[in-house]
Amino acid sequence: MNKYEEIVGDFYITTEKSKMDVVAIHDFLANHSGWSNNIPIEKVKKAIDNSLNFGLFHLDKQIGFARVISDYSTIAYLGDIYVLENYRGKGLSKMLMETVIIHPNLQGLRRWILLTSTADWLYEKYGFMKLPKPEIYMERHDPDVYKNVN
Repeated sequence: MNKYEEIVGDFYITTEKSKMDVVAIHDFLANHSGWSNNIPIEKVKKAIDNSLNFGLFHLDKQIGFARVISDYSTIAYLGDIYVLENYRGKGLSKMLMETVIIHPNLQGLRRWILLTSTADWLYEKYGFMKLPKPEIYMERHDPDVYKNVN
C-alpha cells in the first residue's frame, strides 16, 4: 500500500508505518485511553503491523493516531483513535477523521464499525450512527484481558 500524507501548516498525517512512534502510541493506549489500559507494547506493535495506521504529527512529534482494520473491499473497523489532550480543540480530530474517511483504499465499503463511549458528536459528522438494530449485534469481549499481563 502506498504512503498517504495530508499536510496542513505545522501538522501532518501520514500512513507510513516507519514514522509511527510506537512508544508514544503505547503510552497513550496503555495509560490514558481507558479502553486498552495496560496493553503490552508487543500487542501495540502487532496491531500496528497488521493495520492501516494514521499518525498525526505536530512537526516531528506524534500527537494523535488512528488505525483501521479492513479487507479494503467491504468492511473497515476504526479504532484506537485519539488526539493528545494539549492539542484538542484545534480541529485536529476533524482533520484526522477526514483523512481516514477519504483514504483511497477505504472507498466503496459496505460497512464501517467504530466502538466509542466518547465523541459521538464527532463521528456522527462522518456518517457513523448508533446501531439501528442492536438486537442483531453480537460480540465476544474480554475487558480484563490486559489486567494480569506484565
